[in-house]
Amino acid sequence: MTQIKKYIAPTSTVGRSKAVKKFTGTVKKTYYRDNLVDLNHGNSLEFYSKWPTPTVIVSDGGYGILGFEGDTSNHLGLPAWYEPHIAEWSKKAIPQTTLWFWNSEIGWAAVNPILEKYGWRYVNCNIWDKGKGHIAGNINTKKIRRFPVVTEICVQYVFEARIAELPLKEWLRAEWKRTGLPFRKANEACGVKDAAVRKYLDNSHLWYFPPPEMFEKLASYANEFGDPDGKPYFSEDGNQPISRTEWQKYRAKFNCPHGYTNVWSRGALNGSERIKAPMLNGKAAHLNQKPLSLMKLIIEAASDKGDVVWEPFGGLFSASLAATLTGRKAYSCEIDEAYFNIGVERFLNLGFLRDLA
Repeated sequence: MTQIKKYIAPTSTVGRSKAVKKFTGTVKKTYYRDNLVDLNHGNSLEFYSKWPTPTVIVSDGGYGILGFEGDTSNHLGLPAWYEPHIAEWSKKAIPQTTLWFWNSEIGWAAVNPILEKYGWRYVNCNIWDKGKGHIAGNINTKKIRRFPVVTEICVQYVFEARIAELPLKEWLRAEWKRTGLPFRKANEACGVKDAAVRKYLDNSHLWYFPPPEMFEKLASYANEFGDPDGKPYFSEDGNQPISRTEWQKYRAKFNCPHGYTNVWSRGALNGSERIKAPMLNGKAAHLNQKPLSLMKLIIEAASDKGDVVWEPFGGLFSASLAATLTGRKAYSCEIDEAYFNIGVERFLNLGFLRDLA
């Protein structure tokens, strides 16, 4: 009989050598804070409770490819690596919070169950196509036995909104059932032929979040014609119905710029934007630096000026810099001292944080 082997956690790069061993610049402090940015050296698990509620979280942490000190050797260790962070994100998130989860395809697949476990709802998978120029030399496909990979993914999640411990879709149906009114009356309430029942009270993947004006119509009709003994309907506090303004807060922000799709064709970083490390004779300081253009894209799509953006795994603080440049308030942490200092110097070189240097 075949025996099932005990699972052994994959090894980590902790304690292994890395490209950037020390920082040779001028940054001296372990944190930098002003009115737009809060950068910290340390483990982000120690900072989440101190940070304000995020509208956006940009996660670019472990990939399971030995990419940095602390990363796992393969995707099997990623669920355990991410779970403490995801648990803390969920404590501070609200229905208006969007998570952008950067990773490889297999890394994301491994972590997705943990995200769902803590209340994050999948929205969309976006592909960063780096182009054929990303392929190093002539790849021997007969040897690697697959098509060359020139992509990373950035998966969009929102934090599941709940009322009375029910997802909004289920809560809306439950509230309408409480009225004692036939479901078809929801169409009459909204002044439509069949869209209210087909979209707003649907119980499948075809469900639509009712726009504020339609929610207001549903609530008004229910409280006027529903069973008097059950009033108020569509209320969270049991005293009055949720207003259209309050209802909007149960939905994450999103604004897609014209012409964009879920495939982002943008060559891998090079030239002036690629941060170089003097101690490496001008070679790239970080192997997985993200383009500011893509960081700006996802941050602006899911937030407004003045909103809070978290970057738990700062690296060179690309998301934090993008947030700052677009008028958001960035909170970030980087556990590696060299990367933290290089990232802070990046801000200083652009004229930020100078009063704090």
